[in-house]
Amino acid sequence: MKKIVSVFCALLFFASAAQAAEKIVLGVTPFPAQEIAAVAAGVLEKQGYEVEIKEFTDFIQPNLALADGSLDANFFQHLPYLENMRSEKNLDIVPLVKVHLLPIGIYSHKVKSIAEVGERAVVAVPNDPTNGFRAYKLLEREGLLKMKDGINLTARDIVENPKKLKIIELEAPQLPRTLRDTTISVINMNFAVDAGLDPSKDALALEDKDSPYAVVLACRGEDKDSPKIKALAAALNSPEVKKFITEELASKGVLPAF
Repeated sequence: MKKIVSVFCALLFFASAAQAAEKIVLGVTPFPAQEIAAVAAGVLEKQGYEVEIKEFTDFIQPNLALADGSLDANFFQHLPYLENMRSEKNLDIVPLVKVHLLPIGIYSHKVKSIAEVGERAVVAVPNDPTNGFRAYKLLEREGLLKMKDGINLTARDIVENPKKLKIIELEAPQLPRTLRDTTISVINMNFAVDAGLDPSKDALALEDKDSPYAVVLACRGEDKDSPKIKALAAALNSPEVKKFITEELASKGVLPAF
């Protein structure tokens, strides 16, 4: 009888432990963060964590949701963007680990190479400070513009524009829709892929693998040492995630950053 009671108590203990599994609410943007997060969620679920992935379609709400406690962490942004948002919005959000590189690229439905970009061509770029900087530096690398030194570059910081390009600055998610009206558009990879573009085939130019803009996991400063956040960071830097990025996403231009 004592043995039966002991077994019954053990079953109750394990059932209670399963019910008490900690939940992690993780905010992401679409491809590839959502897919990478899903692989990490599988790793975490084997460790007893329940992972809820919330998808956002812009670059602002995931940080606001993290700051107000709606999320435990988010995974969508590179470090310069995080630093800018943290300063601008006075947010207590900190980076934890780098996960992948998501190169920004130049795309077109009208020309097949950078050399074909002609006089007074229309060029669309992101209007947020860090992605705008990336876009202008990529255009400069490709010989289309010469920019001032510094950060947070805008069209006002162009010092040489030999082809008299017409620059249009727009919200990053809108850029794929501009391709029918522009000569070239500089588009973040996740929005390019969502629009059916293949960066490895369709981009006229891409940031290279040495770009400093790796996408990072972020959380509130007060939570950075909590066990579940540490487990999340380890899962996003796990062999499973690295294998997934290398085997499934590399052909689309996504690279592991760890």
